[in-house]
Amino acid sequence: MDRFVKRTRPSQTANTRPVLAAGWTNTNKRFETPPTKKRRIDQVKQEDRTEAHEPSTPLDNDEDEDSFTSAQTRDSPVARDGNPEVVEFDDGEATENTPAGHYHTALEDSLPEVKVNDVLEEYEKLKSSQVDDSEVSAETRLQTRKWVRGKNSIYVDAFNLALDTVLQDEAHLFDGKENCVFENWRALSYEAQYLYVRLFLRKTASWHRLERLSRYPDISNVEEAIESLLESRELPEEEAAKESDESVLEEPKHAFADTFAFADDSASHIKTVEQAAHLLSLEELKNLAKDAKVQGKNKLDLIKAFCRMCSQQSSLMSVGLRRSSTNASMNSLDSASEEPNSAKQDPNRKAHFLEKILAITGPLVRLSEQVFKLFERVHLVFYRSTEWTEKSLTTIILAKISRRNFPEYVVCRSSNIFPSRRHLLEFERSMRLQFEVDSILEFNGPPGADGNRKVVEIFEGIAPRWRELLTEAQKMEDTEYEFGEGGYLRRFSGGHAYTRIVHKAAEALGRLHRYQEEYDLLNELLNQQLFHPSRRGAWYKRKALVEERYMWELEQPPTTGLSDAQKTLRKKRWRQVALSTCETALQDPNCHLIHHYDLQKRLIRLEKQLNIPRRQQHNFDHARLRDPEEHTIEGIQLVRDDASRDQRSTKTVWLDELGDVDDGGDHMHVSVEEMCLSFYRTQGWKGYHSEGGILRTLFAYLFCDILFLFVPNVFQTAYQTCPLDLHTDAFYPARASEINHRLVEISNGGAGELIHRVNEQHRERRTCIVGLNWDYEVEDLLELVSCFEGEALAAICKVIAQDYKARGGGVPDLILWRAAPQESSDDQNDKKPENNKAEVMFVEVKSANDRLSDTQRLWIHVLSGAGVRVVLCNAVAKEVRTTD
Repeated sequence: MDRFVKRTRPSQTANTRPVLAAGWTNTNKRFETPPTKKRRIDQVKQEDRTEAHEPSTPLDNDEDEDSFTSAQTRDSPVARDGNPEVVEFDDGEATENTPAGHYHTALEDSLPEVKVNDVLEEYEKLKSSQVDDSEVSAETRLQTRKWVRGKNSIYVDAFNLALDTVLQDEAHLFDGKENCVFENWRALSYEAQYLYVRLFLRKTASWHRLERLSRYPDISNVEEAIESLLESRELPEEEAAKESDESVLEEPKHAFADTFAFADDSASHIKTVEQAAHLLSLEELKNLAKDAKVQGKNKLDLIKAFCRMCSQQSSLMSVGLRRSSTNASMNSLDSASEEPNSAKQDPNRKAHFLEKILAITGPLVRLSEQVFKLFERVHLVFYRSTEWTEKSLTTIILAKISRRNFPEYVVCRSSNIFPSRRHLLEFERSMRLQFEVDSILEFNGPPGADGNRKVVEIFEGIAPRWRELLTEAQKMEDTEYEFGEGGYLRRFSGGHAYTRIVHKAAEALGRLHRYQEEYDLLNELLNQQLFHPSRRGAWYKRKALVEERYMWELEQPPTTGLSDAQKTLRKKRWRQVALSTCETALQDPNCHLIHHYDLQKRLIRLEKQLNIPRRQQHNFDHARLRDPEEHTIEGIQLVRDDASRDQRSTKTVWLDELGDVDDGGDHMHVSVEEMCLSFYRTQGWKGYHSEGGILRTLFAYLFCDILFLFVPNVFQTAYQTCPLDLHTDAFYPARASEINHRLVEISNGGAGELIHRVNEQHRERRTCIVGLNWDYEVEDLLELVSCFEGEALAAICKVIAQDYKARGGGVPDLILWRAAPQESSDDQNDKKPENNKAEVMFVEVKSANDRLSDTQRLWIHVLSGAGVRVVLCNAVAKEVRTTD
């Protein structure tokens, strides 16, 4: 869900094509490696520049544990609250490789990837080919509308589809005035609707020059369409809401008065020079600045200087002076009172320049804020999200015509997401507050002490209501939710956003050294079990740290005056409390596996500090993390002899000496991962450069039926590749019983049978299932899972299930395996697996000046903790060659 804000997801499939081991015969030509055509270095570098890279900051939990989020990926909030472009939020599922400003809705995450530009023409052809028959029946307004090219578009159809769907089942969320706005919307002409929707998809509060709106081919008369949007329309009178009801949640500037218009004009709403100056281009502003004799280095400086000049100086005419001789000017000053039209000849400088600016821009139009916020609310209800883009607006229609096959599941678009209008308004308000907190902490650099205090003030304002919502949510869980739907539905209550604000407030209190208040808040967060369960591991870790380091000093009476023995006793008591916290965390089913290593390490250290007898200490040898093996592979690195090449890219180009050659007999120019893969082929390994792609494919095979298990509200359309809660922390708790049973089945060696079953059911249709790449041959996957220990594969699947979105990044580059040798095999002993057993190995490839990121280290911990072999492969250039 989540977006006043939005998070992007990792790619559903591997970002590179699967590469089979050399000598592996396959009838599928797509898998022959290496490529038969030599790639140019500049092409490889261009591909590198398009890839987002994670920060390569090493994670050391011992050094960084005093930071509240040291072991977590930082949230990257994104919101849209009247601001044109902001950076996205995360609500507990951190994501990697997310370019700023790139949005996905929860519904978009669940749909197959489509290219909008490629499908728009197909959509028009499809609609224009439909028979104009009044007897044609359809389920939606979209399907029943008569298609005429230039009189309908995919944008208007998608916009109206969302509106009609919401009003069909959830009209109770809108009052009488809002429903009147919807009726007026339906009465608009197609061209007016089209213009509104296209502007709706652009910057929220932007003014648009009329001359630039004529570029839309669907609009034959722009002036008429704009006039229709600017028309003032009356709204019915309605009884005022009770002070205790919706009125306290509705922002005054978003409430409707007695009249409304779909758009605003510049003549009525632009009243200051500063507002108008921002509408000018830099060139236009420079020309105007010359006339006003002001200077500035850039547009912002010019606007500031221009506004300062207008506010500090008055024109000579305002005191009666005219351009003439000094004597004439003095005479004019003496006789100014005698001129009846002197006021007209004495315009204020601000009004003069305001008029001049508007003459340059010409008439302007923007969407009315009240109506815009109303349609935002409609899309919030429709998409179960608080962020959308042009792509998400059309995504369902595009899915309909993409002619793809989807799994069979029960569609359940329930009207109980928001039980009442008050719940919707409170959720919207909570998201705006959440965005305000994110703006302080994330968007404007380090918050500093003032920023942290502001976050604490926001928390104190919502704390009473947050505690009320916790009680209400627990009551709902105990009395109304029966099928696990609460985990998803709770995300649409104010309590979900407020809990995230509380989480941020606890972090702010720690930075302000208010440890007692932070400790009390952490206890409150852990005492509730319903909101943000994926954060419980972080809360436990921070709570244990505060207990170990700070609470002994804060306990009453103060430490001043205590003897050393008393201080030691107090420290020991709080260390015992911290030890108990770690034990509780490791037993908490909602404390994700990813946090266990840090908790186990702290627990062992505390037991040693407390001198607990060895026989009573915990033993985590079964989960001890091994340092990854280190391999060094030498190769020939290629650099372009061009001083202008992009020095920022960390990707390198290498000569694949051990791989195949191209048509000209030359060795291929490949990435460092492909060069290392060729080396491991010579050692008898088979494998792919897939990063997280192959693990997600295996997860889709092994959990296919559980992914599409009936859970209310998570399948809103028939065109989804996954449930809407997959990318949230509600997925695992809602299916914990089924997932745990499947993990036991995988541990007992049942993975091969599960893959066989899904392959037989879906491969022929190539069903769209999240993460599943049908290009992997099933024989390869079966051989791979046969090389895994059952417990290791189950541990990996559990990590993915607990936090599907966040665990998409950081997986080692290469996945390799060697099957157990046949009994008759007696040669090539140096290439046999150790102990003649099948084995799997993950390899993280690093070249010079490249280090492990936090998420990569976390995956290495998980894999090695599960008993899987992990290698850190260092690629070293034995020779550097320059090339054109």
